[in-house]
Amino acid sequence: MRVRSRAVVAAALLTLTVSGCGAADMTVQSSPFAAAESSRAVTLSQQSWVGAQANTAVAKYLLEHELGYRVDTVQVDEVPAWDALSQGRVDAIMEDWGHPEQEQRYIEDKGLITRGGDVGVTGHIGWYVPTYFAKEHPDVTDWRNLNKYAAQLRTAESGGKGQLLDGSPSYVTNDKALVENLKLDYTVVFAGSEAAQITQIKQFAKEKKPFLSYWYKPQWLFEKVPMTEVKLPPYKEGCDADPDKVACAYPHTPLQKFLNTDFAENGGDAAALLKNFHWSEKEQNEVSLMIADQKLSPDAAAEKWVKANESIWRTWLPER
Repeated sequence: MRVRSRAVVAAALLTLTVSGCGAADMTVQSSPFAAAESSRAVTLSQQSWVGAQANTAVAKYLLEHELGYRVDTVQVDEVPAWDALSQGRVDAIMEDWGHPEQEQRYIEDKGLITRGGDVGVTGHIGWYVPTYFAKEHPDVTDWRNLNKYAAQLRTAESGGKGQLLDGSPSYVTNDKALVENLKLDYTVVFAGSEAAQITQIKQFAKEKKPFLSYWYKPQWLFEKVPMTEVKLPPYKEGCDADPDKVACAYPHTPLQKFLNTDFAENGGDAAALLKNFHWSEKEQNEVSLMIADQKLSPDAAAEKWVKANESIWRTWLPER
């Protein structure tokens, strides 16, 4: 879903399906509020996974109901979102899992994007098996034993190999390189989206079938389907520098916010609130669970959380 990794429905939500840096000009189709002359308009980039939805929903609610801004959200894939942010087509990304190339280009080299601080949540990607399977076969949690279980983890989609279930093809992951470089008898199979991946995992769990899946924390699904991480070769700084040669685990990543530099400097109370936005994994998961499992709309989930947690979000508001 995200680099070494991993979108709040607005009145005029536009989904961009572009991918890759070369498609940056597609961002001209983004929010009708982007670059609006009104200083009371904010556009937030909406990432496709539910944790990011939770961040954006709560930020949007507070901007609208506490500060009186008009807010639009635009769904853009991970890398094109950086292009849109640099161009001012969106004002902020509320959850990023680490894009070193874009950070160097747009922050260090060009100064078009400004760091907005930690979300307050540490993300981690890994490979997981259901805990009921790990209890029956404890050695499956060591990557060196995965080939032993490839036959049991085979599906119609994976052909003659075991299946490693991934989410959206737009997520930037190391999984295909890991399978090849660790010489694993597996095929990466994309569910198509986070929602589709969750549906498959839930179905496997309902039938008590084994599965191996790319997954990440924080994520509310662990509350419903307990999963145990498979230990990959330890992560060391730089071990994932060459995407084709990766043979190590994913890092633990403090999730970050990023703002368009002009907005960061001139966005007034809105920029101040987004910079101050900081909550815990538990709090994010509360909103994520309402959206994904209880089927509340992002706006309704945000409203419910905001009304119950004033002591937390009140500290995010700019001083008057």
